[in-house]
This record gives sequence, structure tokens and C-alpha cells, in this order.
Amino acid sequence: MISFKNNLFSKSSIIFIVLIITLFILVILATTLGTVKVPFHQTILIILKNLKLIDSENIPQNYESIIFFVRLPRVITAVLVGAALSVSGAVMQGIFRNPMADPSVLGISSGASLGAVIAIALFTSSAGIYTLPLFASIGALFVSVTIFLLSLKNSKNSTTTLILAGISIGSLLHSITSVILSFVSSYQVKEFVFWSLGSLSSRRWEHVQLTFIPIIFSILALMLFSKDLNVMILGDDESLALGLKANTTRKIMLSLTSVATASSVCITGNISFVGLIIPHILRHLIGPDYRKLLPASALSGAIFLVLCDLIGRLVSKNTEIGVGIITSMIGSPYFLYLLYSAKKDGISL
Repeated sequence: MISFKNNLFSKSSIIFIVLIITLFILVILATTLGTVKVPFHQTILIILKNLKLIDSENIPQNYESIIFFVRLPRVITAVLVGAALSVSGAVMQGIFRNPMADPSVLGISSGASLGAVIAIALFTSSAGIYTLPLFASIGALFVSVTIFLLSLKNSKNSTTTLILAGISIGSLLHSITSVILSFVSSYQVKEFVFWSLGSLSSRRWEHVQLTFIPIIFSILALMLFSKDLNVMILGDDESLALGLKANTTRKIMLSLTSVATASSVCITGNISFVGLIIPHILRHLIGPDYRKLLPASALSGAIFLVLCDLIGRLVSKNTEIGVGIITSMIGSPYFLYLLYSAKKDGISL
């Protein structure tokens, strides 16, 4: 007789299987679709060939160039960035015990962008591949520490305080960025436009290689803190009673989220609301257990960003819309909905 004691586990398993299959299909689909039509089976053959799994000489060279050297690295970049931003958002919501926390809302993405702009202004383009991630990480970490200190001073951990702090910090960083842009060349200004819009255009394997290790390392390291996050939700006093040093753990996780966010921003620019939307939806589907929420966020964030980028590429034949614009168009109404729902449910902000 079949036991139904593990229904919750079974439901979560089904969701994970669906997410994995959806991501796999969407990656192939996003790699196939574009201005140049490539048959679906040719895309699969090209990927398998370049993975050294098959040896096929019946693939047109122009198809292989488009699929493997143009579209696939762009899609893989979307997978990495989507996973990083979503997991970072979920972790920050746990750190601050705040459902509105998100790298973009709290200004962490702006800090990373400012760091990248400083790197653009100070260093040559050839050195940018090394200096951009470093300066972006420093900018993101600076904002993370500032928000962390503000949350400690605010005993009620008010959502409004954190949001207003994020807006204020974002405005200050924007002003500093504007001052820097007043003294740089027109070419460097054009580079900055990339950060302000958020785009996956022209991403290549070099960008994947640059961010793969820090993003994967950050995500896996954050997942190791899943049990700690479950404890921290109870409060600092309860965490201390259970033997967890909450402040030390927060600092480590904030550093990891800063690395993940900075690694994403340094190659895509500001992409907002991914870390806000995905964790909220998943909590309704699989619950608040971070042992399940973080891996589900990684998969769902990857799916969401690949889909948004695909929409931006296909919405017009003559041009493409930056993925950061698409996520903002979806995320801004959702953010307002969350604020309205909180007020309606009597939650003090």
C-alpha cells in the first residue's frame, strides 16, 4: 500500500522535476529562435557536436556559428545571472526577515554598477575583464554593509525603512555616477548606457568564463546556509539559543550575495526585480523552507531571465528590448501589488 506521509516531499520533487525539464527545453528553444531561423534538430546536433558527444559533418557552418558562438553563450549567461539574482533575493529576504528585500530594491545592484563605472573610467578596456568584477564586488559589498548596519539600528526591521534607505543610497550612487560621467569620454559614456539598461546582447563565452566560477561558488555556498536561514527567521534571540551567531552568519551571507550580484551586474548591467518576484512565487508553491527554496529559486530565476531575454529578442524584428527593461516592466507592477497586499492584510510597513 502506498504511503502518503511524504506528500509535501512528493509535491516538491514534482516541482523540481518540472523546473529542470522546463529550463532544459527553454534553453534549447531560446538558442534556436532568433532573426535567423535554425531548425530545432540542428540546434541539438550543434550543441552535442561541440560537447564532443557526436561527430557530425552535415551541419551548415553558418548555423554552427550562430548557435554556438552567438546565441548559446548569451542563453548560458542568462541562466547564470537569473539564478544568481534570484538566490540573492531569497537569501536577503531571509537575512533581513523582510519580504521586500532584493538586490535592486535595496540599491546593491546600483552599488555594483557604480563600481563597474569607476573601473571603466580608471582602466583601459583590455583590463576591464579583471577590474570590472573586482570594483563591482566592492561597490555591492559597500551597499550591503550599509543596509546591514541600518537594519541593526532599526529594531523593528521596518520594510519602509529598508526601502527608503535603498532608494536614498541608489539616488546618491546615481549622483556620483553622473559626476564621473561628466569627466569621461563619449565612448565610456556609451559603455555606461549598457549598465543603465541591463542587456545580454553580445555576450560571449569569455563572459561565461568570467562569471561562472564566482556565481556557482556563491550559489552553492549560500545553499550551505539553508538551515541557518531557517533558524534566523525565528529571530536573533532564538538563533542564539540554538547556538547560531546570527550577525556573523549575516556578514558571510551578505558577502556571498554581493559577489553573486556583482558578478551578474558586471556583465549585464542592472537587471531589477528578479530576486523579488521569484522567491515570492515559490514560497506559495513549495513553502518557506530554504533547503528547498534556494535551489528552486536558482532554477526558476534562470527560467525567468531566459524567457524575458527571449521576449526582448522576438518582440520586434528590427531591434531588441534589453532584458532589464522587460524585468522592470513585469517587476514594478508586482512590487506595487505586494505593497497593496501588505496594507490590505494589515501588515505594518
